[in-house]
Amino acid sequence: MRATHVKRAFKYRFYPTDAQAAELSRTLGCVRKVYNMALAARTEAWARQERVNYNATSAMLTAWKKTEELAYLNVVSSVPLQQALRHLQAAFASFFGKRAKYPRFKSKKKSRKSAEYTTSGFRFRDGELMLAKMAEPLAIVWSRPLPEGAKPSTVTVSQDAAGRWFVSLLCEDPTVKPLPANGKAVGIDVGLEHLLALSTGEKVANPRHERRDRERLAKAQRELARKASGDGANRAKARRKVAKIYARIADRRRDALHKLTTRLVRENQTLVIEDLTVRNMVTNRKLARAISDASWAEFRSMLEYKAQWYGRDVVAVDRFFPSSKLCSHCGTLAKAMPLNVRTWTCEGCGTTHDRDVNAARNLKAAGLAASACGAGVRPQRRTPDGQSATKQETPRREP
Repeated sequence: MRATHVKRAFKYRFYPTDAQAAELSRTLGCVRKVYNMALAARTEAWARQERVNYNATSAMLTAWKKTEELAYLNVVSSVPLQQALRHLQAAFASFFGKRAKYPRFKSKKKSRKSAEYTTSGFRFRDGELMLAKMAEPLAIVWSRPLPEGAKPSTVTVSQDAAGRWFVSLLCEDPTVKPLPANGKAVGIDVGLEHLLALSTGEKVANPRHERRDRERLAKAQRELARKASGDGANRAKARRKVAKIYARIADRRRDALHKLTTRLVRENQTLVIEDLTVRNMVTNRKLARAISDASWAEFRSMLEYKAQWYGRDVVAVDRFFPSSKLCSHCGTLAKAMPLNVRTWTCEGCGTTHDRDVNAARNLKAAGLAASACGAGVRPQRRTPDGQSATKQETPRREP
């Protein structure tokens, strides 16, 4: 059964006053400090084969606040600090569940700066958001309305590398409901020449957002490289300039992907894609920049969660399925298909294919066949010793 209401985050930019910016910066620093100290404590306990969980780190936080060295933790709201410990607990749960790597320490310069407030740490009333320890509401730019009668359950404040401040409100959205079934299916082949090729014959152009700003980015990076290393004001200014260009590229890319995935999900009941390992593909030096700019992984992520929202189905076909070399008309398998071959003629039936559209049609057929028989197209994975990967494995012990 699908949930009646979907919880979704509504993200807005806001412009803090000098006092608010100072308070938020202190909070972000304390959140990072508490997270790193708790991670160090759990790591040391793990080495001693001792168990440390969220309750233990929460007790540690109380003790830290009473020390003279860490008394400044009492200045900021306690809610984001407790949430940092909960996030660390979730990170360890993902690690022991083999869904993620071991948690890493947060860096002052490289890690995402964010602080999460639960209902006890903020007040939302009449379109105004007031955070704990602040005397006035945030000046939020309401670029889109919240759902009628929305009551945020959590509020996350973040600052990106370009220095911009954002607030994300997690609310139930009653407008997100399963769409009426239409029986349509589409195969989707991602690429670089064209971002997408659909089994309908449609091709979606690759916007190449990074290429449009490549000269500006290169110039800004050269200016940054010429600055003296360290924490000087000039280097910080040059770093923000580079970050603003990256943010502009990412914003355009994300906006285009949102519009594209929403259209595909609304128009089709079943969407068939290829199960690509983008992480491995970007190791190719010649294609890494183009693949990263196309953002295939983000496209798939958006497609999957929107399909779940609106009652659609996404089928992933195994990456080793020969979608490009297989004739979608007669099923003849071509011997070789170099990347520079964009059109080819089948030796079996003489049909001339567009490489990408043909691949999309084969993906659609394979995905529908798998859905019909209730099985996946992906072959059963094997471990190096030849045993089935579905074999019960001994879980790692949690500290």
